[in-house]
Amino acid sequence: MASDSVGSSFASNSRLDGQVAIVTGGGGGIGRAIAISLAQAGADIVIAELIPERCAEAEARITELGRACLAVETDMSKPDQVRDMVEKAKARFGRIDILVNNAGGTSRKDFLTQSENSWRRLIDLNLVSMLAATSAAVPVMIEGGRGGSIINVSSIEGSRAAPGFAVYSACKAGMNNFTRTMALELADHDIRVNVIAPDFTVTPGTRGNISGPVDEGKWLQPTPQHEEATARRIPLRRPGIDAECGQAAVYLASSMSSYVTGITLPVDGGSWASSGWVRDRTSGKWVLVEVPA
Repeated sequence: MASDSVGSSFASNSRLDGQVAIVTGGGGGIGRAIAISLAQAGADIVIAELIPERCAEAEARITELGRACLAVETDMSKPDQVRDMVEKAKARFGRIDILVNNAGGTSRKDFLTQSENSWRRLIDLNLVSMLAATSAAVPVMIEGGRGGSIINVSSIEGSRAAPGFAVYSACKAGMNNFTRTMALELADHDIRVNVIAPDFTVTPGTRGNISGPVDEGKWLQPTPQHEEATARRIPLRRPGIDAECGQAAVYLASSMSSYVTGITLPVDGGSWASSGWVRDRTSGKWVLVEVPA
């Protein structure tokens, strides 16, 4: 009986029935996987996404799961569009319980080769979008009086050096710190604030499907050399799967994590823990500097 009771409690604690979640950048990759996972747990979903085809596809997928979905074409780097999206969410559902700040992106470029416009665009997309969405959504959460959960999708690059991604990693470090501060400022309202920090994860973007609808049939495939390098660098020997971030989001959104706030949860196969250690090509042992054969 005790075992059955524990199992029943676990299942009920993971449910999000009756709750409403906003997922920014929810039309593809990690954001889409999080939106689907939250819907599978019972939440109704608001998708904020820039690419129209991905808005439509994500909305159809959530609807297929039997949940209500509002897809709003939104440029998350523009605070006025973010505020409009939140107003539409409130008008449709009357409440907001979960906010997933996932929108972001980057490309590799040394900082000194970047223009001011380039790094301002990265800041607007990766940092300002989170500030704008949090500023707009939290008053609705507070007004509802039910508490809530904010999940910020950061990156392992927010806690380590990232040559070629200086502005992006600075934004993610800012996201991590903002999360801890908001965990304190919003605690009196029972709003928990946490971070998911992935490393390399298979998404449309990492497979070359940057624009247009998600089409796995057109994805670039890794070479054997790339797969071998990934296996040496990541302790669990493979890239992440976007649904694994979705599962982490369900945990942080649900009452399973009711006493968890202000944390950064790596979903990275152990990459942050390894912190520069890699498997030697010859011996397979963990080394900081590979010894030539």
